[in-house]
Amino acid sequence: MQDDVTNTRALTAEGLGTALLLVGLVGSGIMAETLSPDNTGVALLANAIATGAVLYVLITLLGPVSGAHFNPAVTFAFALTRAIAPGRALAFVAVQIAGGILGVWLAHAMFDLPILQISATERTGPGQLTAEIVAASGLVFTILGGLRHAPAQVPALVAAYITGAYWFTASTSFANPAVTIARSLTDTFAGILPAHVAPFIVMQLIGAALAVALARWLFR
Repeated sequence: MQDDVTNTRALTAEGLGTALLLVGLVGSGIMAETLSPDNTGVALLANAIATGAVLYVLITLLGPVSGAHFNPAVTFAFALTRAIAPGRALAFVAVQIAGGILGVWLAHAMFDLPILQISATERTGPGQLTAEIVAASGLVFTILGGLRHAPAQVPALVAAYITGAYWFTASTSFANPAVTIARSLTDTFAGILPAHVAPFIVMQLIGAALAVALARWLFR
């Protein structure tokens, strides 16, 4: 019985955390675009800072409950290292995707926008796909390295990495399949055309696998 309760709490934390991550990401994008309609750079900066801040809070609060993956690529990386069982990993991924979609809808509701949307923002090309490999591999490497050398600093490390990666990657660092899927359902600053989702996710998983391989060798 205790194991069932613990598992339920972990799944709830993963779904809730991913939902709130998308609320922060999409909501700050809407606010930034509204306040700075003619300045994309300022809007991106506001979006990056808000996302990084939300991540820090969520990882700090929910990390002890579920590990605070909030990201199928991270769950995939932990499955590769056998830190999480395949069945549990699949359950994590399911609630992460569901939570991300609910988070987008909640952000729309807060700003009185139509709840159901489809993005028209094109994000494709060799540069952006390469950027997603870099973004996801850097994120997973940051997590694995942080857990190895400075576990108490993981929330700050992840928040700092994502805030920076918004700016040094051509794709603005999606680095998360659940986030990518959810962002295809918002026709706002944060959106991505649904047709471009699958290539992004493939690159993210490749990046996660590369990070696991590097971390195994480097931190052995």
